[in-house]
Amino acid sequence: MDAQLLRTRYEQAKAALAEASEGLYAPPRIIAVTKTHPAEEILPLADLGIAEIGENRVQEILEKWPDLQEKFQFHCIGRLQTNKVKYIMDKVCQIQSVDRMNLAQEIDRQAQKHGCVMPVLLQVSPAGEEQKGGMPPEEVRPFLETVRHMPGLQVKGLMAVMPNTPDQALLSRLFGNMRTLFEQLRDEALPNVDMQELSMGMSGDYLLAAKHGATMVRLGSALMGPRDYGNMNNGPF
Repeated sequence: MDAQLLRTRYEQAKAALAEASEGLYAPPRIIAVTKTHPAEEILPLADLGIAEIGENRVQEILEKWPDLQEKFQFHCIGRLQTNKVKYIMDKVCQIQSVDRMNLAQEIDRQAQKHGCVMPVLLQVSPAGEEQKGGMPPEEVRPFLETVRHMPGLQVKGLMAVMPNTPDQALLSRLFGNMRTLFEQLRDEALPNVDMQELSMGMSGDYLLAAKHGATMVRLGSALMGPRDYGNMNNGPF
């Protein structure tokens, strides 16, 4: 990957995020989504000051972690099966895709087994797209009431994946709804809940996410360029 092109994309994204935030919110930080990219293409991100990367698949986390763990913190941002939680407990700094009770329970169990507390985000489905994961917004508060008592995890915020649509008015409304929900839960200040993060916005809609107060955006192709799915290892994970 061309280092100068990578730097240019990063600087352009940072400048655009600062402008989109309009002074109302702090510009969100960039989580580089590195799925399908090999470790040698990811390492130059460290020279730009990027310290956090997001991976969708457990298989890729396990493959890349030995080469990247000294430079980056890993976020698990994809749908996570309960039987794979145990493989990443000591490799990720945060699981962003907690959207069902059995997954929260398994994270809690594995965290206690490892003697740690796993930071998690609750994944919300703003438009009710079941195939993308996430719980309906109205289920977040009751879900939070249960998981906040689990000693092996701590809720740090919310995550959302928006629908793939050109309808900017719809996206703006959904982003705004997410910010409202985030602020409501943050202002409740529930014990064992540290509502700091609102992870929303990807390469196609990250500027709108910044306008509505995202604290982190997940940039894949806008930063790394096109993905090479030929690099994916369809292994057991």
